[in-house]
Amino acid sequence: MKKILLMGAVLALPITATAQSVQKEKASDLSYNFAEIRFVDVDESDGDGIRFAGSYRIADEWILVGGLTTLDFDFDVDSTVLEIGGGYVWNYSESFDLVSTLRYVRVDFDTPVGDFDDSGFALSSGIRGFIAPQFEIRGSANYIDVDDSDTFIELAGDYYFTDQVSAGITLELAGDADVFSIGARWYFN
Repeated sequence: MKKILLMGAVLALPITATAQSVQKEKASDLSYNFAEIRFVDVDESDGDGIRFAGSYRIADEWILVGGLTTLDFDFDVDSTVLEIGGGYVWNYSESFDLVSTLRYVRVDFDTPVGDFDDSGFALSSGIRGFIAPQFEIRGSANYIDVDDSDTFIELAGDYYFTDQVSAGITLELAGDADVFSIGARWYFN
């Protein structure tokens, strides 16, 4: 798996160079200063819960990201997932950005027979942009390595009610379980 990730990183270098060459010429209208709340439904394990997440732009291209997800599963099993990290934004055009993040991930499980936790990391790389003045789409390839590793595709869309409030859906298609979420974002400065 490490060879595949290394090969993917090497193959992404030309795309990164191209994106950086046009970065200063075109700036997108996308904001990376937001807080969101989402209802989360995990189909394979009959789990559901709430996710709180956010992003904050600390420099022209750099962002901080984080999230906290609490899930309740059948048989009195609960899970808490904490993510914190950073990312880089390439302003590809006036409407689209390329975004990559690296996050530390900690997972805690509470079960009737005991509790356990584990930690690892997650990598994401994708695209975010407007296909209409009030409609944003996102798509990314994600890799997470906590206990076992998994790769999944994330597809999302948000409708902007105002410049500060949007709502939408997200679908994560993974090897272990598919996740559906619906929620809202609040954008600040």
